[in-house]
Amino acid sequence: MKKIEILYRDDYFIAVNKPSGLLTIQDGYKPELPNLKSILANQFNKVYTVHRIDKETSGLLIFALTSESHRKLSLVFEQRKLKKEYRALVSPELPKESLTIDLPLRVNGDRRHRTIVDPQRGKPAITVITFLRKYNSATVISASPQTGYTHQIRAHLAAIDCPIINDPLYNPQSINSEHFPPRLLLHSYKITLLHPFTQQTIEIIAPLPPGLHFLE
Repeated sequence: MKKIEILYRDDYFIAVNKPSGLLTIQDGYKPELPNLKSILANQFNKVYTVHRIDKETSGLLIFALTSESHRKLSLVFEQRKLKKEYRALVSPELPKESLTIDLPLRVNGDRRHRTIVDPQRGKPAITVITFLRKYNSATVISASPQTGYTHQIRAHLAAIDCPIINDPLYNPQSINSEHFPPRLLLHSYKITLLHPFTQQTIEIIAPLPPGLHFLE
């Protein structure tokens, strides 16, 4: 495992660039699998989980360094006092405009543990999608989740028949496409938030990994 890229660090929290294929936290069924939190704990003594991204997703993650900063940062995320931006490649092509996906989601809603659209039992969920450009026969998009559910972006895009390429759960027929890297083409790109201690607005960007330059 190569060294984790540190994007931002102060006395309160760190922001890192997680590689695709690495768990955010320990797996409950397979605790022996490598995970980002344990790797960072070896370097920073102790870190606190503020939010998560999927194993297959790369990009920006924030960990608190103290219990007090964990409490305050958790409130920032819970109260949505921040803006998240993801980059993804989807197919087929989307129109050259923004759209808002407003569909209720239920986490762990089927036998494959997917997040599904469920008008009766789902919780309100909103994702804003912005067209960036066409790439081959696909579309590069920016996705800004206004709520924070597991697999939200992946489930919402699949629900409008425009899934992320190389998504093993929501778009398995696209796996191993010769035109694209063999991984989920979703990257946690940017977070903008009001620092809970300094009250300054901070923007942190996670550089795209090798092979995903087309998401720029």
